Amino acid sequence: MEASSNPDSGKGESKPSKGLLQSEELYQYILEISVHPRESELLKELRDVTAKHPKAVMGTAPDAGQLMDLFLKLINPKKIIEIGVYTGYSLLLTALSIPDDGKIVAIDLERETYEIGLPIIQKAGVEHKITFIQSLALPVLDKLLEDPESESTFDFAFVDADKVNYLNYHDRILKLLRVGGIVIYDNTLWQGTVALPRTLVPEELRLSSHLTIEFNKSIAADPRVQISHVPVGDGFTVCRRVY
Repeated sequence: MEASSNPDSGKGESKPSKGLLQSEELYQYILEISVHPRESELLKELRDVTAKHPKAVMGTAPDAGQLMDLFLKLINPKKIIEIGVYTGYSLLLTALSIPDDGKIVAIDLERETYEIGLPIIQKAGVEHKITFIQSLALPVLDKLLEDPESESTFDFAFVDADKVNYLNYHDRILKLLRVGGIVIYDNTLWQGTVALPRTLVPEELRLSSHLTIEFNKSIAADPRVQISHVPVGDGFTVCRRVY
């Protein structure tokens, strides 16, 4: 989940509308110089459609998406898991980035929001790469793990879902991910609240902030992964499985 992806929102304000940079102007500079000129027209179209949705706050930040695209190009994955699809910005980005014979298992409880972006995914000619599963994620991951041949075969995973299960997802994804594979977790700085005293965290964010802090501590101490905590969007934690 990210803040609104409207590139024109909040201009002139001291607080950035997305991400943790010191000013809106600096964030807009990054978008206008480095991100938007390289964003495909299809991704722009999906971002614009998403911005009209009441829960547009959940859309993937375009600067975070650009970083994810770079990782995808570096490792050239063919088997991917995505947990938390929403309208499909990150899903479309992934489908556009991987080879034509690449396959994505995309899991989300809501098909309705996925179908907002589906016409654009179809227009892009990449729907054949996607298996969308409307479900809670844990049963799907457990089902995959029932087949021993699924273990250590996935190349890449992206998680942007309920924070209460991040550690549960992590344990399962590492079993599915090959050594050298990458998993990216979104929202791991949670609007900056992870660094605030609890009394300063808005009441509605306290539980999710606490869960994110606990997840960050666990990942930082996990010897199975090499990590980088990146302040793009609402925070990306990039993990590479080392054994």
